[in-house]
Amino acid sequence: MRHDVFIAGFGGQGVLLAGNILGQAAIIEGKNVSFFPSYGVEKRGGAAMCTVVIADDEVGSPVIGSPSVAVILNQASFDKFFARVKTGGLCIVNSSLVDVPAGMRSDITVVAIPMNDIAVDLGDPRMVNMVALGAYAARTGAVSLQSLEDALKETLPERNHRFIPANVKAIAAGAGYGG
Repeated sequence: MRHDVFIAGFGGQGVLLAGNILGQAAIIEGKNVSFFPSYGVEKRGGAAMCTVVIADDEVGSPVIGSPSVAVILNQASFDKFFARVKTGGLCIVNSSLVDVPAGMRSDITVVAIPMNDIAVDLGDPRMVNMVALGAYAARTGAVSLQSLEDALKETLPERNHRFIPANVKAIAAGAGYGG
């Protein structure tokens, strides 16, 4: 088993935290993981992306030229990275911020989820990354939702543990979105 995912958005959307939590969830499940973050010099608003490779056996390089799955949170990332998704792959798109032209690619599955809208409905627009994680986990089976919840406890600093229940709700909302 091998799962690779490319997560991209802008600084402030929690892209790197999402990748870190995903990697920790895979470690909890006893899998091998590679997490490779990349971001611009800006703290907020600049490009942020990461790759996560999860495998039962050894993970070679964390660099993914053509990911099997892409999670794209903003229009600039869509414009730049959508074409890189491997034929037969999956692209999960934040339709709150991304306009996906119909029929743009027939060789991949595109799942459009209004992640920002869901996060706002849950009470915190900053939880878009958790909505994305839930959607990814539910559609790929790379990790369980329980492992994501456990990873929150291990990844977030103690002072932020009070936010875990809200984050778990956001993960569940992303996982359960059928739209």
